[in-house]
Amino acid sequence: MSGLDRYNRQMLLPEVSAEGQARLSAAHVLVVGAGGLGCPALHYLAGAGIGQITVIDPDRVEESNLHRQVLYKMSDIGAPKAIRAAAHLTALNSNISVTPIHAPLTPDTAPALIAQADLVLDCADSFAVSYILSDLCFDAARPLISASALGQTGYAGGFCAGAPSLRALFPDLPENGASCATAGVLGPVVGMIGALQAQMALRVLLKATPSPLGQLVTLDLAQMQFGGFRFDSAEEPETALPFISTAALQPEDVVIELRSITEAPIPAHPNALRLPPDHLPTWTAPQDRRIVLCCSTGLRAWRAARTLTERNIALCAAGAA
Repeated sequence: MSGLDRYNRQMLLPEVSAEGQARLSAAHVLVVGAGGLGCPALHYLAGAGIGQITVIDPDRVEESNLHRQVLYKMSDIGAPKAIRAAAHLTALNSNISVTPIHAPLTPDTAPALIAQADLVLDCADSFAVSYILSDLCFDAARPLISASALGQTGYAGGFCAGAPSLRALFPDLPENGASCATAGVLGPVVGMIGALQAQMALRVLLKATPSPLGQLVTLDLAQMQFGGFRFDSAEEPETALPFISTAALQPEDVVIELRSITEAPIPAHPNALRLPPDHLPTWTAPQDRRIVLCCSTGLRAWRAARTLTERNIALCAAGAA
């Protein structure tokens, strides 16, 4: 059998054909996150014949992942997700190239990875990563397919590359910082949303119309309801709080560590000032210096920034210590 035989069924579609399949084979997709969303998305992208996939994830496979992270097996427990995902994908399709990166995505490493890719999938389940990717993809005119899932609900949307950014549609973070780890999720929910991300990515790469860029699709699988809308006219915010890495901290920065000493015995910076978020409204900030608010996920930093009148503020998601 020829290499194209595996793609025969999708090449029968007029929007794919031999020309579209060649386009997919030449494409490079960056997938950030190899968890519940990333596993189905990666599986279908590899199956469709995306020629080059880079997958980045800092975590290792845990038994509690297996009900929803369908690329992995019991024998993968303890192994880096990115590396095991790459092995399973190349076993599925030896005609593609998969590059695993066992590391977190940061504001420092993301620009080069995005520059090498034709399209980016945000499967990271992280507020900070989503906004970092959106900011960089918007500046680089790279299409971004971002998604989120929690419980039995979620969404997937197409951003940037001529469409509004994630910040335009979601200018503020949710008050509830719940995650799959704290609030739970059903496996088929992330499976369907991850598969939807792959579908949207393929349509962007195939230049299909209507474009998924500027489209949000919502799912409420507890009620068995699907929805969505276009947001082509959403306006970009006038100001945006950037996320930076700890490596990007400058000597003149005023670094505020919002995590308690119990949560983070080692602060994000040796000279960081520890302040609980509720102390910020009465704190007198130094003039003409950038203020960097640090917490584990970026959510507390984002909320704390709203209590300050200073405009030169950056956020740092330093992770759990």
